[in-house]
Parts: sequence; C-alpha cells; structure tokens
Amino acid sequence: MDPPRALGPQGSGPPYHDGPLTPSERRDYARLRKRENLHHRRLRYAAASVLLVLAFVLSPLAVVAAWANSQVSDTDRYVQTVAPLAKDPSVQNAVTDRLTARVVENVDVKGITDALSNALAKTDAPPAIVDKSHLLAGPIKNALTTAVHTVVDKVVTSDQFAQLWDGANRRAHAAVVKTLTGEGSSAVEAKGDTVVLDLGTVVDKVQEKLVDEGYEKAANIPDVDKTIPLFRTDKLDDAQDTMRLLNVVGTWLPVTVIALAALAVWAAPAHRVTLMVAAIGIGVMMVLLLLGLVIARRVYLDSVPTTTLPPDAAASIYDTFVRFLRNSTRTVLITAVIAAVAGYLYGPGRGARFIRSAASRGTGATGRAMAHSGLRTGATGHWLETHRRWTTGIVIAAAVVALVLWNYPTAACVALVLGIAVVVLAVLAVLGAASTVEGTEENRPIGPDRTR
Repeated sequence: MDPPRALGPQGSGPPYHDGPLTPSERRDYARLRKRENLHHRRLRYAAASVLLVLAFVLSPLAVVAAWANSQVSDTDRYVQTVAPLAKDPSVQNAVTDRLTARVVENVDVKGITDALSNALAKTDAPPAIVDKSHLLAGPIKNALTTAVHTVVDKVVTSDQFAQLWDGANRRAHAAVVKTLTGEGSSAVEAKGDTVVLDLGTVVDKVQEKLVDEGYEKAANIPDVDKTIPLFRTDKLDDAQDTMRLLNVVGTWLPVTVIALAALAVWAAPAHRVTLMVAAIGIGVMMVLLLLGLVIARRVYLDSVPTTTLPPDAAASIYDTFVRFLRNSTRTVLITAVIAAVAGYLYGPGRGARFIRSAASRGTGATGRAMAHSGLRTGATGHWLETHRRWTTGIVIAAAVVALVLWNYPTAACVALVLGIAVVVLAVLAVLGAASTVEGTEENRPIGPDRTR
C-alpha cells in the first residue's frame, strides 16, 4: 500500500513528496522520458530533412553558378575555355566559308564579264563569242571562290590564327560580362537573339594576306561582316537574367550548400547515416545535371538554323563552352561517391568490418615488424595509437580543406587527395603499431581507445 501523499501548496495541485519514486512512478517517468526523447529525435530528423532537401535542390545551381562566375571573373579561365575552338576543324571550316563568301560577294563578277565583252568587241571578235562572254560569270566566280577559299583556309588553319583567336578573346573578356550582365562593351555581344564574336583582328589579317596574293577587292570587306555567331536563342533575355543571378551568388551558393549539408549531418541523431544520405542525394543531383546538359545540347542544336551555323560547328561550340561545367559536375559526383563509401566503411556492416579488420591487421603487422627490427616509435607512436580518432579526423579535415581551396579541382585532383589521405592514415597506423614489440603490447593495459 502506497504511503499517503501530501497535497501541493494551499491544499491544491498534484501530490508530491521528497522520497524515492515508487515503481509505478518510475514507469510513468520512463514512459514520459521515452516520449520526450522520441519527440526530440523526430524534431532533429525533421530539421535535418529540411536542410538536406535545400542542399539537394541548390547543389546543381551551385555548380552552375560557380562555373558561370569563373567564366566572368577569371580571364585566363575564359580564354582556356574558348581556346580549343580556334583549332576545331568544324569551326575553322565555318569561319573560312563565311569569310570566303564575304570576299567573293565584294567582287563584281558581272563587271568583269562586261569588261571582257567590251574588250572582245573592240578586237573585232566574232559576235557569237562576244554575246556568250557572260556565260563565263559562273566559271569565273567558282574559280575565284576556290582561290580565295585556299588563301583564307591557310590563314585560319595556321598557328597564327590560334594566337589571334586567343588574343581577341583575351581582349574581349569583358564580352562575357556584357553578355551576362549587360554592362561594358567588347567584341562578344548580343545582337537580338544571337550572341556573336567580332573577328575584326582575324579578318584584318585575312585581308592583308588576300591583298598580298593579288586580291585587291578583299580590302573592301565591310565591318558588319566581321562576326561569327556563337549562340542563338529566343530566350536570351531570360538567360541573361538567370546568369546575372547565378553570377551574383556564384561565390556563396557552393558555400551555402556545404554548410546546409554539414548542419544536416550535425542535427540528425544518426550522423553517419545522414552523411551517406547527403552524399547520395548530391550525387543523384549531379547525375541529373549531367543529363540536363545533354538535353540542353539537343535543344540548343535544334534552335540554331543551319544558315547561321553548321550543325557540327554548333555542336563543337556548345561542347567547348560547357566542358568545364561537365568536369566540375563529375568532380562533385566523384567526391559524393567517396563520401558515401567512407560513411559506409565507418558503419557496422559486415563488409565494412572486414575491410577495417584487414587494414588494421596489415598496418599492425607492418608496425610490429618494424618494432622487432629495432625501429620503434616509442612515446610518439604510443600517442598516435591512443589518439587515432583525433589524427584520423585531422587528416580527413585536411583533405577536405585541400579540395575546397584547390583552384578548379578535377576528378584527378580528388583521386590524388584521396590517395595521399589514405597513405598518411596508413603511415600513422603503422607508426602507432611500431611503438612496442609484441610481447610488450600484450602486457600493456587496455586503454579507452584500445581493445584486445
């Protein structure tokens, strides 16, 4: 029989006492505490879920924004982006055909045939020959086109053209700023629904070469024709607005995504599982971004008329412009895969335990062999062994910082950093195991971080 309970203050409220809890009170307390813990865990999972969803949605935009920002703010990066176009055969052919057509259009073939007719008439040539001299217009134009095309092709396919191309794009880097923000003036500009590159320097060089070859009419190439279209879209204004926004957030959006993912891992009760979910989710978004680039490529090629740019040249221009974006997306994808695998290897799975056990046996055997040969690490090795969690965390953090600070990391950079981190961890494990010989190891007390 439970002892009587005293009433609360002023004879009201629930009873209370200062003695030990009864069994029924302990059960009620345990139930309430379990309910409170469950509610707290649900709140943490809900907060982590919201943070992860935001990180997933923003991750593709962060990659695109960082790429756009690099193209605008880094002149060397922009020139590196467009440099391959100067040596692309399809682009060279498009430039050669366009410039050849412009030169031939400025040659008065009819005037040549009329002058020939007058000359023949003055020499008392047969009337039939004089009357049919206009039929030479076609062959003359074809011969002129072939000759001019040969000269222009020599210029466009030369190393000097590539140098002129790089120089023009470097001087015209403000073009990207104008195209994306509408500010400044440069050789690349938006004309209606088309983005064009002014090849004035290259055309001047072609003019000089043609004049030297005896084609004086080449000096009459009009300025309006010294351009080559790069992109054509009826949504240029919308694209400019979007790219302006991406350019503004290009620096901070990637940082925001990383912070959101880190907060989600910290807030969730299961840190390791949340890390794996974050990595897998971001990896899936990178795959979707790669698929989006493939779809955008098809849409772009369908939107470019063949009269504006040949399909092969348009494809080369698109692939060249977005190749660094593809590389960045693959880099993030590979990093996400590595993070997911690392989270699994730290888990309780059978495969993870086997890999950890095999690695521990290998480094332990190597370290003990060093100790037996007299290469003991002593107190330093003992410190490394007892503080293995700290050293592992420091190495992993250093690898992450290296990737964050790396200027435009690629998949090869990620593989290099990962390899260095694994080697450093293995070396630290070997040095820790080499602190004592096997006999001494068996007699050492078991510390908080060690198991027999």
